[in-house]
Amino acid sequence: MEFVTLFGIYLCSVLAAIALLGLCSGRKEGFLARSTSSASQVLSFVIPTQLQRATQRALHRLFHTRSCLFVGLHVALQAAVYGEYTWEVFVYCWELQFPLLLLLLPYLLLAGNVGCFVLCSRANPGIITKSNHASLVKVYAYDGVLFQKGIVCPACNLEKPARSKHCSKNLNFLDKPNSLCSVCVHRFDHHCVWVNNCIGAFNARYFLLYLLTLTATAAAMTTITTAFLVQVVLLSNVMEGRYIDDEGRERAVDVLFLIQHLFMTFPRIVFMLGFVTLLTLILGAYSCFTLCLALTNQTSNEWCKSRRCGVSPQLTALSPSRKAVYRNIYSKGVWMNLKEIFMLATAVERKKKT
Repeated sequence: MEFVTLFGIYLCSVLAAIALLGLCSGRKEGFLARSTSSASQVLSFVIPTQLQRATQRALHRLFHTRSCLFVGLHVALQAAVYGEYTWEVFVYCWELQFPLLLLLLPYLLLAGNVGCFVLCSRANPGIITKSNHASLVKVYAYDGVLFQKGIVCPACNLEKPARSKHCSKNLNFLDKPNSLCSVCVHRFDHHCVWVNNCIGAFNARYFLLYLLTLTATAAAMTTITTAFLVQVVLLSNVMEGRYIDDEGRERAVDVLFLIQHLFMTFPRIVFMLGFVTLLTLILGAYSCFTLCLALTNQTSNEWCKSRRCGVSPQLTALSPSRKAVYRNIYSKGVWMNLKEIFMLATAVERKKKT
């Protein structure tokens, strides 16, 4: 049972870390945020005030200012996973005569993912300036609900085009307002700490491709590693064996014993498999969400805002008789929505020239 305890601690630690990242990098307050806030109030009675303020400053610098920390963490995690895959999984699978193209698939996906990552992090997301303001104002109409005409950004001192947003947390942290990029971004989606850049009109296509290739990479590694372990189990006939438990009784091999056996035989491979499997599930869910937004021509900023309006675009479509507080006027069909994401930058450039 020691293995089960250790594995449970490992799984809980990974889930807690992911929840903390999602909480601190998220913009909207949900159940988890309220629960954490309540817990923080309770802990405030036992934690010294100076330590609380130091922790707040550290979290503020980590999640609400531009930093390459998450970029470095992103690269380090990829290097660790690919190092383990190359050092053990690839070699073992090659000896078991796995198809070469299948074994090279994660590297091919990595090349595409790195390219999309560089383009997404280095590209101009759609920063609104005085020189391009006049052309960007004409791109989208104001819907009168989420985006009102005549609203001036107090930081940029420019009228905000529809679907734009100033990249700033505006948390008034310790009586000092803070921001991330401190610019208005055209068709603003969100600020991604993993690429250290805003996601806007001009790099949304790179972000979507980056997310899809990253998900495919994790899924490919999960599939290959799982196939390797299954092949090892089949070749060793371990499922037909028996073992003596802690009480001295002879038992047939079950799933729990099999996992423990594989962990003791290939500890790094099993840990890597657990990590990439969890990553595949999380990235897969987020990729589906992002793809749905793309197919309906919405941004995550608009999706969050529309929820505060009371009626979602989906409910409006299902119940036309219901009075709609918000209606997505930017969707023009699946094909045109995807075309807008991938061709918007070219269209804007043509408008600027004319």
